[in-house]
Amino acid sequence: MSIDTTEKGFEESIEQELMQAGYRQRTLLGPALAAFQKWAIDQEVFFEFLEATQFKAMERLRKVYKNNMHFKVMERLDKELNRRGMIDCLRHGIKDYGVTLQLAYNKPPTDMNKTLVENYAKNIFTVSRQVYYSSSNRNSIDMMLSLNGLPVVVMELKNQLTSQTVEHSIKQFKKDRDPKELLFQFKKRAIVYFGVDTDEVYMTTRLQKDSTFFLPFNKGNNGGKGNPPVKGDYRSSYLWKEVLHPESLMDILFRFAYVQKENVRDSNGEIIDEKEVVIFPRYHQLDAVRKIEQDVTVQKAGHNYLIQHSAGSGKTNSISWLAHRLAKLHDESDTSLFDSIIVITDRRVLDKQLQDAVYQLEHKAGMVEKIDEDSNQLAQAIQSKTKIIITTLQKFPFILDKVGEFHRGTYGIIIDEAHSSQGGKASNAMTSLLSNKSLEEAYEENILEEGEATDAEERMIEAIAKSGKQSNISFFAFTATPKSKTVERFGTEREDGTYGPFHLYSMRQAIEEGFIHDVLKNYVTYNTFYKVEKSIENDPEVAKSKASKQIARYVSLHPHNISQKAEIMVEHFRRVTRHKINGRAKAMVITGSRLHAVRYKHAFDKYIRSQGYTDLRTLVAFSGTVEDNGHPHTEAGMNDINEKELPEKFHSDDYQVLIVAEKYQTGFDEPLLHTMYVDKPLDGIKAVQTLSRLNRTCKGKDDTFVLDFVNDPETIQAAFQTYYEVTGLSETTDPNILYELQHDLDAMQVYTEEELETVANLEYSDQPGKSARFQGQLNAAIDPAVDRFNELSEEEQEHFKSSAMKFIRTYAFILQIGPFSDVDLHKRFIYLSSLMKKLPRKAEDPVYLSDDVALEYYRNEKSFEGSISLDETGGENLDPGQHGGVGSKEEEKERLSSIIDRINERFGTEFTTADKLSRDQLVEDMKANEKLAEKARNNTKDNFKFGFNRTFMDFVISRMQNNEEFFKKVLEDTEFKEFLMEDMIDEVYEGLREQSPPN
Repeated sequence: MSIDTTEKGFEESIEQELMQAGYRQRTLLGPALAAFQKWAIDQEVFFEFLEATQFKAMERLRKVYKNNMHFKVMERLDKELNRRGMIDCLRHGIKDYGVTLQLAYNKPPTDMNKTLVENYAKNIFTVSRQVYYSSSNRNSIDMMLSLNGLPVVVMELKNQLTSQTVEHSIKQFKKDRDPKELLFQFKKRAIVYFGVDTDEVYMTTRLQKDSTFFLPFNKGNNGGKGNPPVKGDYRSSYLWKEVLHPESLMDILFRFAYVQKENVRDSNGEIIDEKEVVIFPRYHQLDAVRKIEQDVTVQKAGHNYLIQHSAGSGKTNSISWLAHRLAKLHDESDTSLFDSIIVITDRRVLDKQLQDAVYQLEHKAGMVEKIDEDSNQLAQAIQSKTKIIITTLQKFPFILDKVGEFHRGTYGIIIDEAHSSQGGKASNAMTSLLSNKSLEEAYEENILEEGEATDAEERMIEAIAKSGKQSNISFFAFTATPKSKTVERFGTEREDGTYGPFHLYSMRQAIEEGFIHDVLKNYVTYNTFYKVEKSIENDPEVAKSKASKQIARYVSLHPHNISQKAEIMVEHFRRVTRHKINGRAKAMVITGSRLHAVRYKHAFDKYIRSQGYTDLRTLVAFSGTVEDNGHPHTEAGMNDINEKELPEKFHSDDYQVLIVAEKYQTGFDEPLLHTMYVDKPLDGIKAVQTLSRLNRTCKGKDDTFVLDFVNDPETIQAAFQTYYEVTGLSETTDPNILYELQHDLDAMQVYTEEELETVANLEYSDQPGKSARFQGQLNAAIDPAVDRFNELSEEEQEHFKSSAMKFIRTYAFILQIGPFSDVDLHKRFIYLSSLMKKLPRKAEDPVYLSDDVALEYYRNEKSFEGSISLDETGGENLDPGQHGGVGSKEEEKERLSSIIDRINERFGTEFTTADKLSRDQLVEDMKANEKLAEKARNNTKDNFKFGFNRTFMDFVISRMQNNEEFFKKVLEDTEFKEFLMEDMIDEVYEGLREQSPPN
């Protein structure tokens, strides 16, 4: 008998595992299916559960409704589910005619109440396959899991052995599942939707057609995305064996899932609506909270835990869940393990979110208290054993002055981002206070502490270390970037004596799963920036630009000249950054001191005014007052806004650049932040924390960019290595690699020049409404290449794909640095960006989204208006080479011989008299150019020199093929180029002025 490798076989395998775990197989047919299609509830199982667990309640309703009881109860249930949602109804039941009906029973914390234990055992978990959920169509879902007849989980399953992957599951949810169908309506029925294949799992809690956003629900594999291999089983088997096990699923439904409410703001920060999001834990959140809870149950109070979760891991929710579960934790004798859980955070959203989450989980107020008044409020909360207390560390010092000794209790202290602002004085006060030390002892330790360390995290560690290990206090430290001391103090000791985090969700996994951006992907040091700019400026068919000249001018000045750097940053922002994130991208300038920040603010604003720019405004952030040449400056005074308003103002469309000195370098989340300009030495954890301000994701944000004036790549790479296993910084990118890739791609004959031209002209057509009308033409121009690609061997296909991907990415990266305007390359970029989306994909192929911003940028270039082909007469486009006659050779030979000798002597070259003609031809080309002749006739030599220098390289490029060695030297050696221009200008200027003007 052969192995069943079909999708059906995969379904059966999962179904059998679930049935072994306690699920009942349930096939919906006949009247049961008709009822399900009406209510999206398995009515028979629902009433079976109610009769078995709440018989008296059902008897009361029978007396009221008589024979119509089932319909009336279903009608009431439907109304409550539609109004309150499935999660709330499952937890807290519904009321009908004065009768309370529990829809499910959670596992009781102890076995003392036998009725609750029995009712918990009577919950009915069912698994249904191929459920035809609608009477209006014949669509079916692969698998549905229900609790007491109420659908909670929907799964679409794909088997890779049939060439179907989890991506096909996701596509099916987006394309074939109508969110208007009752089963799929947001929060009213199914709580979570899983896309599953044999290797990976993705989830969402809201179906919205193409706008549906799926999150990875994977364990991670060797520090990256995906899942590890499982001996004798599917990689994804943890989903149905662990997560969806009845006991686990019930725990998630009652103690994890909740509805989060978020304010929707307009571009100016004004609240315009409220949005609801069903929060279902991601795998690493579920795993971390459960493992901590399990360990604390065994170890009791007095142990420390380091949870190293990257940015993008959802730490706010993880902390909320952990705080609630620790607050509810009891030992074998039903005694609380902790009198209070104290959450220390500077995160403003955490208090409200935690309060809302805990209220939904508990359905009672008073469990959470936010300390927003004085120290008396905090002292009272601890004394009265408030279960969850939220405060900032800054509040603790006040306790020393106002509060006497507390009764010794047990405390769980959750520290949000251990590195953020935990000062020594406060930490020591906290530890001393809760460990029952006297006020005098605590105060003396605080005085000593003040002078011993300046780093907040180190002060905190030292304060806790001084107090010694406290058997009544457990610390739970959440951080993405722990220092070595943090790992040593809070980490878990391994067998080899080293310490590590109790739980890890790495930066690499977060990046690979798409929760944060890799901020090192487009990281450019200043030397690289200039080197590529210089290379771009000197490459064939380059339209020289204002930005290139500013870079060159900057290099000729002092490298730390603030005004020159400000110009570079402003022009880069306007040329590149402002087109990102649908035109809303923002930048941050990292300065070396508060005085630097003040001067940068002045320099930015002065340059912006001088250029007449009205689309760029700056803010500055620093603490205290800064004196500059006798003038005091404050953040509020320079910005003309309140300090507390700055984050919201910066998020609005009113401001684009934030200049900072320490402030906002850490702990600042602004998803619209795309570019960072670094003018400050960074290393170690400070480098990671600072650059990570860029990593937040948002709709339309495809990448990030860093321009670093100070640090070298090795230093930055070393800083990230600890937290990100496969960090790679960009080395100097040579634009000429594009020509090599172009040659390879052209040679494979997948596309033709005519097809390139067609697509380019479609892209740059100015006709209104082209997006929809030209889509057919675009496909028609690309489809022949797809056919040719399919005829290639597998090896050739792989080579073409990898070369095309490298071409697209390299081109897009170079555009971040400077205006690289080679028309042939740009046509290929446009064409390949579309073609790659149509080529057949394998499961392991990366998904590529073309950078539309690059096209937007080119549309702003004059040479690319309307048609992509060059305009021989307009703007900054290159002029065709002019071939003039040769002048007096006898005289020129002598002169050129001496020039060649001087060149060889000065530059170590080996040019011969054979190179004389090249120099002579340049002179004659220029003398035959009417534009230059007009400038020569109407300007002094000094004024003419500007136009001469500006067009010199155009003439060099036009002669490139005649003498490659000579002109390559001109292209690559700036000093040689300057020498040659200086030597030629007199001859060209005088020659042009001697010519008669045209009639």
